[in-house]
Amino acid sequence: MSEITRIARKELSSFFGSPVAYLFIGAFLAACLFVFFWAEGFFARNIADTRPLFDWMPVLLIFLAAALTMRLWSEERRAGTFELLATLPVATWRLVLGKFLAAWALVAVALALTWPLPITVAILGPLDWGPVFGAYLATLLLAASYLAIGLFVSARTDNPIVALIGTVLICAVFYLIGSPALTALVGHSGGELLRLLGSGSRFASINRGVIDLRDLYYYLSIVGVFLALTIYSLERLRWAADSDRPAAHHRWSLIVGLTAANLLAANLWLQQATELRADLTAGHLYSISEATENYLGQLEEPLLIRGYFSADTHPLLAPLVPRLRDLLREYQVAGKGKVQVEFVDPAESPELEREAGEQYGIQPVAFQTETKYQASVVNSYFDILVKYGDEYTTLSFRDLIDVKARGETDLDVQLRNPEYDLTRAIKKVLYGYQGGGDLFAGASGSQGEPIGLRAFVSAPDALPEPLPALREDLEAVATDLSAQGGERFKFEITDPATDPALADDIAERYGIAPLILDLLNPTPFYFSLVLEQGGTAVPVPLPETLDKAGLERVLEAGIKRFAPGVLRTLALYTPEPSGGGFMGAPAGPGYQLLQESLSESFNLRPTDLADGFVPGDADLLLVVAPKDFNDRQRFVIDQFLMQGGTVVMAASPYDVDLSGGEINASIQTTGLEDWLAHLGLEFEPALVLDPRNTPFPIPVQRDLGGFLVEEIQTLDYPYFPDLRGDSLSADSGITANLGQLTMNWASPIRIHQAEEDSAEHPMGAASAATGAASKTKPADLAGRIQTLLQSSAAAWTSASTDMQPDFEAHGALGFPKGDDIGRKTLAVAVRGPFQSAFAGQPSPLLNDQTGATDDASDALDALDDPLDDPLDEAVEPDADGTAAPEDKKPVISGVVAHSPAASRLILIGSASFLTDTAISLASEATQSGYLKPLEFIQNAVEWSLEDRGLLALRGRGQFSRLLEPGGRDSRMFWEYLNYILALGGLVLVYVVHRILRRRHEQAQAAMLEG
Repeated sequence: MSEITRIARKELSSFFGSPVAYLFIGAFLAACLFVFFWAEGFFARNIADTRPLFDWMPVLLIFLAAALTMRLWSEERRAGTFELLATLPVATWRLVLGKFLAAWALVAVALALTWPLPITVAILGPLDWGPVFGAYLATLLLAASYLAIGLFVSARTDNPIVALIGTVLICAVFYLIGSPALTALVGHSGGELLRLLGSGSRFASINRGVIDLRDLYYYLSIVGVFLALTIYSLERLRWAADSDRPAAHHRWSLIVGLTAANLLAANLWLQQATELRADLTAGHLYSISEATENYLGQLEEPLLIRGYFSADTHPLLAPLVPRLRDLLREYQVAGKGKVQVEFVDPAESPELEREAGEQYGIQPVAFQTETKYQASVVNSYFDILVKYGDEYTTLSFRDLIDVKARGETDLDVQLRNPEYDLTRAIKKVLYGYQGGGDLFAGASGSQGEPIGLRAFVSAPDALPEPLPALREDLEAVATDLSAQGGERFKFEITDPATDPALADDIAERYGIAPLILDLLNPTPFYFSLVLEQGGTAVPVPLPETLDKAGLERVLEAGIKRFAPGVLRTLALYTPEPSGGGFMGAPAGPGYQLLQESLSESFNLRPTDLADGFVPGDADLLLVVAPKDFNDRQRFVIDQFLMQGGTVVMAASPYDVDLSGGEINASIQTTGLEDWLAHLGLEFEPALVLDPRNTPFPIPVQRDLGGFLVEEIQTLDYPYFPDLRGDSLSADSGITANLGQLTMNWASPIRIHQAEEDSAEHPMGAASAATGAASKTKPADLAGRIQTLLQSSAAAWTSASTDMQPDFEAHGALGFPKGDDIGRKTLAVAVRGPFQSAFAGQPSPLLNDQTGATDDASDALDALDDPLDDPLDEAVEPDADGTAAPEDKKPVISGVVAHSPAASRLILIGSASFLTDTAISLASEATQSGYLKPLEFIQNAVEWSLEDRGLLALRGRGQFSRLLEPGGRDSRMFWEYLNYILALGGLVLVYVVHRILRRRHEQAQAAMLEG
C-alpha cells in the first residue's frame, strides 16, 4: 500500500506542478456554477434542493475525466518513460492503482470546492441533506468509472488526442445506453434493461437519495473491469514478441477474462436483492414506513395491487416505472403474504385490458411524443389498481407524479409521494371494506368493552306523535344490533321522567334535558340517545325522517365512530358560486380541488346547513367561507360542537374576488362573529401583510410618455404571507411536517381573555332572533388553545380594501407599513369543553317552525334546565317544491348546553387560500403542483378524527421544499458570493499546494545536508 500511496502522491504532485490541476478544477467549478445558476435557473426554479448541480454531472464528467486521463499512460508511452516504469521493481497493478487514485483524489478536491452551493441552499430553504450526500457519493462513483475507462484507453495508445476522443466515445456509450433517447425506442421491458446498463440512469437512482447496493456495485464492477483491462494491456507491452512463455500469457488472458466476466455477471445476480438499500431522504420517501406497515397489518383478506404500465409510453414516465416496481415489491414483502402485486402490460393481455376498462374505469391516455423523425400520439397506461374484497380504487399518472416546469417545453417529472399515494389508497379500500362488513369489527375498545346504547325515552303515552311509533322502532333496531353484535353491544331504555336522580345525572353528565315539540306546546318529554364505550360517550341525533330506517342509519354511524378501521364521513359547507360568469357559468371562488382531495380519503357529504341539520353520519364539519349565516345555520354549528363533534372553519371578514381580472375586495359578515366571540375568539376586521411573502402575478401599469401600458409581473405581494419555520407550530401534528404554507388574504385571530367585559361582545343577531341576550363572559381558553399558524414578526395589518399595489408611492412592497408590527395569529385549535351560545334560549329551529311569540318563549324559560339536543328535522316539500303543512314532520329540537372535552374547534383566518384560483396562482408561481393548503386541511381533519396514520407521510412531495422568499438583490448576493467562494477555493488549493511543496523541499534539503 505504501508503494501505491507514493505513486499517487507523485502523480498528484505532477498535476499541481503544472497548470493541469488548476485548469481542471477551474473548468469544473465554472461548469457547475453555470449549470446551477444559469442553465437550470436555481432561483427561478424555487426548489430547495441540489438537483440542478448534479443533473448534468453524468455528461460533464465525461469530458473532464477524459481530459484528466488522456496523458496518464499515453504520454508515458510517447515520451519513452514507460520502459523505465516497466523495469522498476513495482508491480504493474500498483502503478495503475496509484495513477487511478491520484486522478480520483483530484476529482474529490474539485467536488469539495462545490460545497458552498448546498450550504447556500440550506440557508435559503429547508434542504434535505440525504439526497445531497447520495449525489456526492454517486458523483465520486461515476467519476471513478469514467477514470477507469480513461486509463484503459490511455494505456492502449501513445497519442493523447486519440485517448481523449476514445474515452469520450466509450463513456458516452455507457451514458446513452440508459438515456430516454434510446429507452423510448425499445419499449418498456427493453428500456428497463437498458436503464440497468446505463451510467446516467444509475446515477439518477443514487442522486434521489437512495443508496442501493445494486447501483454501488454497478459502478464498482465497471471500475474493476477496466482497471483489470488496463493492467492486462500494460502487461502485454512488457511481453517480448518472441517470448518463450506463451502459457503464462494465456493464463494472464484467462484470468483477466474470467475476472471481468464475473464482475459483470454479479450485476445480474444482485438484481434480486431489492431490500439491500438505504433511503437517505428525510422521512424515508422511498421506503415503507411504520404507518404503512400498520395498515398492512390490519389486512384480513388478500389485497391486490396491480400496475397497468404500457411498454410504449411517454419518455418522461418510463423511468418512473422501475421505482414503482421496487416500492410495490416492498409492499408485497411487508404484507407477509396478504399483498399480491402484479404488473400488467395491457397491450399483451387483452382480457385484463377489457376488465380494466369495464370494471375499474381504467382507460389509456393519449400522450404526445416527439422523436427525431416525427411527432406522434401514444395511447398508453400508467395506472395502479388497489383492490380489497369488493372495494377498489385506482391511481392514474396524475395522482402519482409531480411536474416542475423549467421552460415552455422542458419539464421535470418525478414521483410526487409514492408511499403516501399508495397507502392512502390502501386505507380507503381497507376502511371501506371494513365499514361495509361487520359493523362491530375493530370497535371492541382498548380493554374489549362492549358498546352500550343508553336510550332516555319517555313512556309512549307521554310522547307526542309520531314518537310513540319511533320508540317501538328503536326497540326493534336495538334488538337487531344486539343480535348482530352479541357481547359487543348492549342497550337499555329508561325513562328519566320517573327517576329524578337519573334526570339530574344525565343533565350533569351529558347535558340532556327534556325536549319539546314546539313553543306553542312546551310539554317536556325525553327522547335522547347516547352510545358509550369505556369513558367515551357519543350523542346520537334523532334522524330527520323520524322512522326506523333513519334510526338504523344514525345508530350505525355512531357505532362506526368507535372503530378505527372505518372510512370517516366529512360534512362540507362551501358557498354556492354566484352567477354572472362567462356564458352563464358560475363566477366567484370555486373549491373543486378541495372537494376532490377530501373525497380521496373521506366520505364527503356536501351540506348548506340551511335545513337546520348536519348529516347524521358526519364525523366532522368543515365550514369554508361562511357568509351571512342565519340563526339556523349558527345553531347547527353550535350544536354539532356541543354534541362532541369537531368543527373546522376557514373564514375572513373580507371577500376577495379575482374573477374580473383585477383584485377586488369588500367587507363581508360571516354571521358567526357573535358566536365566535362567545367562545372567546374573533376575526379582526383587517388583513395581514407580511414582508416574507409568496410572489404573485400582478397587473402593473407603466406610463410611457402619457401612454399607459399594463403588463403582468411576478412581484412580492405582502397579502400572501409565506409561513414556514417558527410560523408553523412544531408541537401540533397538523403543521409539524407541513414545511411551508402560503395564506392568501388572511385575517388575524384575536383571543379574548375571560376577564373581558362581555358587553363588548353581545350575542347580537343570535340574541335578537330569540329576544334574549347572552349575559355570560367570553370563554376562558387558557390551557385549551393552541396556535397553529402565525405570521412573521415583521407583519402588520391593514383594513383597506385596496389590494392593488402602488410601487411608486410605497416602494418595493407596494403598500404602506402599519404601526402594529408583530406576529399575527392566523389559525388556532381549541379543545373542549365549550358552553353553548344558545343555552337558556329556545331553539331557532322551533322559532322558524311556529313563529313563536314572546309568551311562548317565556313559558319555555320556565323549564329548570336548558333544552337538549339532537338536531331538528326539516320540512318535507311536495313534488312542486312547496311545503305541505299537513304532511310535514314535526321538529324535535332542544339545546345542548355544554360539550364534552372531546369537542374540537379549529379556526383559520382565511378561506381564500383554499380556492381553486389561489392554488392555481401558487402553482403558477412555483411552476409545480402546489397542494400545501389541501395538505393542511387534510392534516387538520385527520388530527381531529384521531386517524393520524397518514400525517407523517403527507407533505413529502418532490417539489414541496420551497426557497425562502427573497428579492432580486438578495438572490444576486448569494449567486455572486458563490462565484467568489469558488475562486477563493481555487486560490486556497494553490496556497496549500505551495505550502506542502515548500515543506517537502525543506525536508529533502535537510536530508541532503545530513
